[in-house]
Amino acid sequence: MSRPTKAIIDLQALRHNFMLAQSLAPQSKTIPMVKANAYGHGAIEVADALADIAPAFGVASIEEAIELRQNGIEQPILLLEGIFSTDEVDLAAQHSFWLMVENRPQVEAILNATLARKVNVWLGIDTGMHRLGFQPDEIQTAYDDLCSSHNVSDEIVVTSHFACADDLDNQATLQQIKTFDLHLPATKNTLLTSLANSAAILGWPQAHRDWQRPGYMLYGNSPFAQPQENADQLKPVMCLESAIISVRAIGAGEPVGYAANWTAERDSTIATVTVGYGDGYPRHAPNGTPVLINGIRCPLVGRVSMDMITVDVTDLDAVAIGDRAVLWGPELPVNEIAEACGTIGYELLTRMPARVPRVYR
Repeated sequence: MSRPTKAIIDLQALRHNFMLAQSLAPQSKTIPMVKANAYGHGAIEVADALADIAPAFGVASIEEAIELRQNGIEQPILLLEGIFSTDEVDLAAQHSFWLMVENRPQVEAILNATLARKVNVWLGIDTGMHRLGFQPDEIQTAYDDLCSSHNVSDEIVVTSHFACADDLDNQATLQQIKTFDLHLPATKNTLLTSLANSAAILGWPQAHRDWQRPGYMLYGNSPFAQPQENADQLKPVMCLESAIISVRAIGAGEPVGYAANWTAERDSTIATVTVGYGDGYPRHAPNGTPVLINGIRCPLVGRVSMDMITVDVTDLDAVAIGDRAVLWGPELPVNEIAEACGTIGYELLTRMPARVPRVYR
């Protein structure tokens, strides 16, 4: 029998979330973000599950894109950070990868390349996040140079990224939209645009344009700290689960785990679950972080170790070796665990290591 720790991936929930994104912006095309191994869910399997409904996919690097190509994904693939070296322009043309263009060296690499076929370009504007993209007063020149090149296809997508869209009370998003619209380049060609990430798809309809880019929401998790009507319709895709491998009774005053950072205040029953920071469960999860044992919330006690955690199951009627433990999933949101640990659900999902088997259903 194999170690019971595994991540159950619900592909029907994944497709539901994609269709929700599409329904909220029916005039937009939806490009799923599958970077970082599809936020820890398995890029190949996720892309394959969406291949019949997704017109393209988004990744961070050409290595991620090539992996998808080598595993049968035929749609265009957008390289969200563009190229890192000039030779990647030719690779992009060969494999029908779309290139995000964020700076002048990337423009020059495309203009100076000798290509057998044209590349599709997404042109980034920095509207306020101040991370990537051309300054607004630089965008027209970059656009004109790319339009005049025989290496670039006619349809250039102009895009930007939001800094605060997950805060529905923050007016910075409206300012970014205004900056974007004011600085769109003048052109005789068809101009396509893209603004909406997950938060904007769900909560900022003003940002819905020709292309939208769901990431976190695709995997069934809300980008908002508070309930939100559209986000409440998402279905979590991953359930990280394991099982109890030991049950023991300890007396009041007895410590548990490394550094003895938790001590029983009463006679207690402690269950050991075979999952730890080597499986992506956060080492800094504090005492009291909820774990579902047979569907009932129980508190984590003691320090998280590499392969195991300990849970106080004193208040349960019956607990046995082999009983199911859920670390996060549809009944225990990853956002809740992340908040308890002082981080975000994005980090917990994307840091899921390869040793945790993904089981696709």
